[in-house]
Amino acid sequence: MTAELRHEQSGAAGLLVVVAVPAEAEAVLRGLGGAPSVEVLAAGVGPAAAAAGTAAALAGGRFRLVLSAGIAGGFAPAAPIGSLVVADALVAADLGAETPDGFADVAELGFGTVRHPVPPALLKTLAGATGGTVGEVLTVSTVTGSAERAELLRRRHPRALAEAMEGFGVAEAAARFGLAAGELRAVSNAVGPRDRAAWRIGEALAALERAFAALPVPRLLQEV
Repeated sequence: MTAELRHEQSGAAGLLVVVAVPAEAEAVLRGLGGAPSVEVLAAGVGPAAAAAGTAAALAGGRFRLVLSAGIAGGFAPAAPIGSLVVADALVAADLGAETPDGFADVAELGFGTVRHPVPPALLKTLAGATGGTVGEVLTVSTVTGSAERAELLRRRHPRALAEAMEGFGVAEAAARFGLAAGELRAVSNAVGPRDRAAWRIGEALAALERAFAALPVPRLLQEV
């Protein structure tokens, strides 16, 4: 995706919702139903596109809160297809280096962070409003396509519920502007061997739409 898709609801924007692709943006907008003070940005796929798009949007100084949203792979059985996941931390799962002793993330290497916790008040409101299951959402640059890789991620991140490709990039950009970030994902497939016949993208987009229909935007903005 080479161009950003932006849609601002009526009123001054306070909440920026960052998704990867237009189909996710459309589901979010249907759920919001004209709620004021929201801009939805389809920034592209992957952490770099997400970070760049988010930073460019935040440079205007119009936002108080950022949410990464969209569909995701879920770690069964905790996050089945069609379920919602609310991140309590946005985690970079493959940012680091391979060493003779195995993978070491950049925090272990002393080069930065791989984890952005979600503020407790924001987490409570997101989970309470949507009914989503709370846990870590992993950001990866390469989507998992094997049982071995899924098991490796489980061992490294036992609290992970889902994997996607943008959340950590969104959170990195938000942090640069001193803003809180959260992540809300609807599960379209199981993390593991790629089986497109088993994907339920339509079901996940419908769940995402329902989640944003339930989202109390004014309350979220009051809590940050």
